Amino acid sequence: MLVRVEEIDEDGLVLDEPVSERLLSEALIHQGKDTGFRADRAAPLKVSLRKISGSVLLTGDLSAHLIAPCKRCLKDVAMDLPIHFTLNLVPEPAAVKDQDGGQGGSAEDGQGQKRASAGSFALGDADREYFDGRTIDLDPIVKEQVLLALPVSVVCRDDCKGLCPQCGQDLNEAECGCERKVVDPRLAVLRTIKLN
Repeated sequence: MLVRVEEIDEDGLVLDEPVSERLLSEALIHQGKDTGFRADRAAPLKVSLRKISGSVLLTGDLSAHLIAPCKRCLKDVAMDLPIHFTLNLVPEPAAVKDQDGGQGGSAEDGQGQKRASAGSFALGDADREYFDGRTIDLDPIVKEQVLLALPVSVVCRDDCKGLCPQCGQDLNEAECGCERKVVDPRLAVLRTIKLN
């Protein structure tokens, strides 16, 4: 989804478009590794863009419907993930491209402060995103926000008992009768020692 800055007028620009299931699926694969989450439908996205003193303030609301395995019993859990984000999009200074030719390193931002690139950033840049000054590509922004909003783990319910570590029985459905206190076989011989 590309937005040209010239399309944003004095009153701002509001976009109300769905994010495709394909784009959500791409967002859920981070650096070639599966996060365990799956998208099963498109997600509604509402974005508001407003020009403010040379930069663009972007506010977005996204509601993604995802499926992930329960971390205890491995059953699929459907969940709604509401995502709200606000970003300050700043045109990238020409000095950065001139000084390091887009190769990384550090350069000064528009206010004379050092700005690092190539994997690190200055503390003052934490609330900013840089763009080319002409077009804003919303796809990588949406992907990043979805990835940042993912919960660390998902459980089907708070009192989920999980799987038996011995036989794999789902303990929510039935008890299996296995001995739960597992003793390391290397230490099992210590049970035979009798103390006087």
